[in-house]
Amino acid sequence: LSIIKDESDYITNLVQDLFSLAQMEQHNFSIQVKEVYLHTFLTRIAEKVNAMYKERYITVSFSCPPTLVVNLDEQRFEQVVVNILNNAYRHSQKHSHINISVTEEHKRISITIEDEGEGIPPEDLPHIFDRFYRVDKARSRATGGTGLGLSIVKEIVELHGGNITVTSEVDHGSCFIISLPSIKKHDY
Repeated sequence: LSIIKDESDYITNLVQDLFSLAQMEQHNFSIQVKEVYLHTFLTRIAEKVNAMYKERYITVSFSCPPTLVVNLDEQRFEQVVVNILNNAYRHSQKHSHINISVTEEHKRISITIEDEGEGIPPEDLPHIFDRFYRVDKARSRATGGTGLGLSIVKEIVELHGGNITVTSEVDHGSCFIISLPSIKKHDY
């Protein structure tokens, strides 16, 4: 049953990635933004992925001020966060932890996603956002990577007026930082 679920998830992600890629190639890829409370948005994602990741005892936690508001296309940006989290999950050992932290500085919001996974070799870091690039081709087949996800992530982040960077150390994990423009803070 676990294998069927894994294959189903792989096919679902592949179809979503191929659909997004086709839209990008035809210049039909757009976003529809609205004001979104980042804390509420991340709560929903953390609940969803924690339910999926519990089989391997991998947990996702986050810290985010409750008043931060950003302009997001929720569906597209969920694709960004879930893609990075799924990569972290696939390349982490059982009982690992993935942390999301959000800060605001100089009218920019930084979303940092850190894992305790295998890390990315330094020679691969400059290429991980390239289409169809997979770190260690043999390992990628075993963990289900298509080589499309992070290039789509980068495109979506840039459409939101942001940028994404990564640092990584082999055997110590990776750290993805997404920077987005903030709009304002609301009071409850």
